[in-house]
Amino acid sequence: MAARGWSPDSWRTKPIVQVPDYPDKAILHAVEDDLRTWPPLAIADEARKLEIALARVCERRAFLLQGGDCAESFSEHSANNIRDFFKVFLSMAVVLTYSAALPVVKVGRIAGQFAKPRSSNVEKRGDVELPAYRGDIINGFDFSPESRIPDPTRMRMVYRQSAATLNLLRGFATGGYSKLERVNRWMLDFLSDSPVAEQYQELADRITEALEFMASCGLTADTVPQLQGVHFYTSHEALLLPYEEALTREDSVEGGWYDTSAHMLWIGDRTRQPDHAHIEYMRGIENPIGLKCGPSLTPDGLLELIDVLNPSNRPGRLTLIARFGSDKVGKHLPALIRAVEREGRNVIWSCDPMHGNTITSSSSHKTRPFGRILEEVQAFFDIHRTEGTYAGGVHLEMTGKNVTECTGGAVAIQDADLGNQYDTLCDPRLNARQALELAFLIAAELKKDRSMRPSTLLAAAE
Repeated sequence: MAARGWSPDSWRTKPIVQVPDYPDKAILHAVEDDLRTWPPLAIADEARKLEIALARVCERRAFLLQGGDCAESFSEHSANNIRDFFKVFLSMAVVLTYSAALPVVKVGRIAGQFAKPRSSNVEKRGDVELPAYRGDIINGFDFSPESRIPDPTRMRMVYRQSAATLNLLRGFATGGYSKLERVNRWMLDFLSDSPVAEQYQELADRITEALEFMASCGLTADTVPQLQGVHFYTSHEALLLPYEEALTREDSVEGGWYDTSAHMLWIGDRTRQPDHAHIEYMRGIENPIGLKCGPSLTPDGLLELIDVLNPSNRPGRLTLIARFGSDKVGKHLPALIRAVEREGRNVIWSCDPMHGNTITSSSSHKTRPFGRILEEVQAFFDIHRTEGTYAGGVHLEMTGKNVTECTGGAVAIQDADLGNQYDTLCDPRLNARQALELAFLIAAELKKDRSMRPSTLLAAAE
């Protein structure tokens, strides 16, 4: 049943920001008409299963790991890149699962993350000023007038690339590639040449011993179907609403409208105005949704948005993604948590330690210091412990490639190293080693919280 007064196109009656002004509206409408007839990428039943899994996070019986590319690109699309991301992501999940003694809900920023909000509508290089690059779904990265013209036909390419990516991910997730013992070997391979291998070897050894014990009891991928694959879901920011609307479908089985471009969508910190188009669109779809919460969000403002986006207070429906910065999280997050708790709202609290910690290096590269990322994560967990609430997830920009975009970490990337392999088209990402290192450090925080949660055996049984 649709939300009151809502339809897939009701957002068009509202003010809107962070969207392009397409010069040829006839081509835009033709592309939208095409997409409306194309098959869904994500299935409504899959989105419902994700909401059930996220409801367990609300109940402190699971943990959310969400991560992936800052912005996918047409040029970097390859089976190897998808495979490498999937390997490091599942390796992180194994570390977190063992340490938390909880299931990890795995949601990738992939198969649709092609649009990016920008702080400025223009980009200036020397004396030349052009429209800003807004992601491959909208315009091109090359700094030329022709490249920066918004082109609606790019939406067709995004659909095709997302479909190909999702097809491969489904094969990886269910076809035996992600067997638990195989994922553990990947994790050990990542550690083998890491400067901090010795620091985390004890935990890695305990995971290996646990798997060997299970095997000795006859619990292997050959005998237990659950060990042969994983549930993996996709997500992206619902920024370009013409694309999202065109892929919105009414479910013929159980009813309700679903955005079939992904299993989960989120609203960015720049597009969460309660009377604007993005909130209007998101309030009506049945997918699990996320809301980015930045320093400008007040407790009353957050409660207003929660009332609009999750009026029935469904557990698993809404994830609040905190993105403050290591120097601001202590000032802003506690008041938001207290307001939500006071009103009895069912939400997941997740930490995005990336977006509030972006700086410009001495080499003029945009970067994110690993130390600041870790500080925000640790502060996020500490604040929740103080408030008696649950730090339920993390939201990371990361890649499986050996890029040099974020400084620090055990690999000790310095400012001078950033130009070695700075591949991102938008924001800096953790590379594979940094991402896995962060997973081990998050695991230490999760281990501290085990006594605050319901029985692990109960969680496993249910």
